[in-house]
Amino acid sequence: MANIKSAKKRWRQNIVRRARNRFHTSSLRTSIKKFRALVTAGELDAAREALTGTYSAIDKGIQKGVIHHNKADRLKARLTASIDRAAKEA
Repeated sequence: MANIKSAKKRWRQNIVRRARNRFHTSSLRTSIKKFRALVTAGELDAAREALTGTYSAIDKGIQKGVIHHNKADRLKARLTASIDRAAKEA
């Protein structure tokens, strides 16, 4: 624990921010997992609808500073490629 007043405040702020970041990261990962589960189950119509929600979660992750915009672009590309690949196989 810090001794200086400003360091104590910074410590308190970090606790709040860490909790907020964990929430946003967790919700982002959950939406991606749900989308991937739909694709592997072969439910392509539901997966296409979930894709817009997943894109939204990824964009919110960028805005909140949870993920880098390059990672977000990479995720979007891979998710889109996975649904396209599943559509070709079906």
